[in-house]
Amino acid sequence: MRLPKRKTALFLTASICSLIALAFLFDSLFPLNLPNNNNLFAHVVVDKDNRPLRAFPDKNGVWRYEVNLGEVSPLYIEALLNYEDRRFWYHFGIDPIAILRASYSNIKNGKIVSGGSTISMQVARLLHPHSRSLSGKLYQILRTLQLEWQLSKKEILALYCNIAPFGGTIEGVQAASFTYLNKPASELTRAEAALLAVLPQSPTRLRPDLHPQKAQIARNKVLDRLQGFDKWTQTEIEQARLEQVVAYRHQAPQHAPLLARRLLQQNTQNRRVIKTTIDGDLQRALEDYIRYYVEHQPDKTSAAALVIDNRDSAVLAYIGTADFGNRERFGHVDMVTAIRSPGSTLKPFLYAMAMDKGLIHSHTLMSDTPRSWNDYRPGNFSGGFSGPVSANEALQRSLNIPAVTLLDKFGPADFSARLQNAGIQLSMPNAHANLAIILGGVGTNLEDLVRGYSAFANRGKTQKLQFSPRHETPQKRYFFSPQAAWITQDSLSNVSRPGSVHGIAALAGKKKLAWKTGTSYGFRDSWAIGVDARYTIGVWVGRPDGTPNPGASGRSHAGPLLHTIADHLQDARQAVTQPNGITQREICWPLGTLKNEQPKNFCHKSQLAWVMNNTIPPSWPDRLHPLASNPTTIQIDPKNQRRVHSGCNHNLKTETKTVALWPSELEPWIPQRYRRHNQLPPLARHCITGLGNETEIRINGLENGTRFAAPVNSNTAPTIKLQATGGEGDQHWFIDGRFHHRSTNLTSAQVTIARAGLYQIVVVDSAGNLDKVQIEIQ
Repeated sequence: MRLPKRKTALFLTASICSLIALAFLFDSLFPLNLPNNNNLFAHVVVDKDNRPLRAFPDKNGVWRYEVNLGEVSPLYIEALLNYEDRRFWYHFGIDPIAILRASYSNIKNGKIVSGGSTISMQVARLLHPHSRSLSGKLYQILRTLQLEWQLSKKEILALYCNIAPFGGTIEGVQAASFTYLNKPASELTRAEAALLAVLPQSPTRLRPDLHPQKAQIARNKVLDRLQGFDKWTQTEIEQARLEQVVAYRHQAPQHAPLLARRLLQQNTQNRRVIKTTIDGDLQRALEDYIRYYVEHQPDKTSAAALVIDNRDSAVLAYIGTADFGNRERFGHVDMVTAIRSPGSTLKPFLYAMAMDKGLIHSHTLMSDTPRSWNDYRPGNFSGGFSGPVSANEALQRSLNIPAVTLLDKFGPADFSARLQNAGIQLSMPNAHANLAIILGGVGTNLEDLVRGYSAFANRGKTQKLQFSPRHETPQKRYFFSPQAAWITQDSLSNVSRPGSVHGIAALAGKKKLAWKTGTSYGFRDSWAIGVDARYTIGVWVGRPDGTPNPGASGRSHAGPLLHTIADHLQDARQAVTQPNGITQREICWPLGTLKNEQPKNFCHKSQLAWVMNNTIPPSWPDRLHPLASNPTTIQIDPKNQRRVHSGCNHNLKTETKTVALWPSELEPWIPQRYRRHNQLPPLARHCITGLGNETEIRINGLENGTRFAAPVNSNTAPTIKLQATGGEGDQHWFIDGRFHHRSTNLTSAQVTIARAGLYQIVVVDSAGNLDKVQIEIQ
């Protein structure tokens, strides 16, 4: 009995609606297990060319590197579709032609030789595994239809590329390409594309690292089919056949491992692929070399290095440890971010700031003599003192006394605030800035130091280091002026490079690198930071646990490593462009002003100085006579050419003489003809008060090298008598640069020195005449 047409239509409509309702119900009750809804992908940190640096597998230990179709070679897509699913773009997820062909082939051969599954069906099975029974096949078909309903063809193909099995814990074409071929899937050759196209058919049996011959046979089968379909030319097929399947497996990458760990922890958006600015080739080369370098260092020694591009502060190489995973060398500790004492590496910042403040120019006269600031008595790394030095020489030689003196004038609190404003974070033990910070009495890290030094190439401005590509323009912070930045780096570019590392000759570039070293107290940290127009390079060498490495200094241990890295960078050692507002002018010591603006007899020593905006700060006042003018004018009795003063001239007709004087503390280091007793005539006899020679001052009872020891069987410290004869006016006594007391001619004082060692005793009179001796307390 035939149903009326209207009832038939209603029946069909109801049936279709029921099927749609069932489909919606099935979809809601049994949603697809898509990777976007589950953590199916590994997290991969890649370099700037998208090559993996380090990968972190998923919770099941599976390696899947997420990839989109644009990152896969078209050759692979072509090989895959023509071998697996030629009508992929046209069918609805199930290909009846392929199923019929596979059924006929299986019946003819009496066994299963072909499956007839489409790409969509394979994806459905991978997302929802099932048994190989009839019910399992029906379940697969339902999931395939569900997949085709929800996703586009491109999305389904991308899913296959991401989750197809390639042997063991390797899934997805990107992971397979890196694991077996050591290259991204975007760079596959025809032979490689054919190999990866067939591998998921039997990933265990065809693994190229385990069964290269079987893999090659299967690959050639794919090539034969592509030739039969006229997809690739005969010449292309023949060339592909010549490529041998490589029978090895690459290990999971472990490059820039500490940076990768750091970026993964900061991956708040849960990105599967974390792209960095790292230059993979440079990173690998430096990792190998630094690992080799520390093998020749004492136990527990590690090293860190950072290379950035000054143009955008992009980090090109990040070596946080010399040997990742090596427990003996604390390979898990990231020494790029570790807080350590910076030694003398902060000094260039101070000199640049002081130029901006008008305290110095490049050749300001500075004193490298024994000094103390209350209980703080620094010394030089070499243990000696050099007397008069220019600011330029003091920075190049990293002299401590001039640096502390300059910081005292600049202000430790101001210096610390400016550092932190520029992005250099400081960890201060006492929470207050003091003079010790310029010699390393503070904590910072390699990352911030490199950021700070990049200002010498970037017109005095810093910006946050860039670890991942960014689209917005980074905010720059003012550190110092372009002129101060250039003059400071020019000074540092004339520091000689150290010798080669372990006899390996480094290529000495014709152009120079501006660089500075630092050594922390107790030889715990060795630093070397270098900068040119293109790169800033930072190196740290030491023991992460903070134990000393006796004899290890910035120059001897970190310096060679720094220059080796600079030599490796092909376009390094480019000169920084000189900004406007800088000129070279001839100045004279001791006044420090222009040579052509002072009398000839004032110019004891000329210097060619870099000055900013024609501003030339004069030499600082005499520390021992801060109120005395320089040059100083004196009155001379014309009859005997003796000096007189207002208290003894008795209305004599006198002559005026003006002389330029060196700072009193520099007297022992300057030529005799420039010392005060030769610049200033002796006082007239009727102007002298007290006993002794009117000009010379002598320490009585002490000679150079005198040794003092406590009495036998006594814990009493030796007592020393301090007395001097001669000189003019009051006598000022200093022990190791620290003021002790004031006295007059022939008066004496007793001093007890409890600590053993060498001590320098200096006496200076009101006219600047001095005498000094060195004694030893045993």
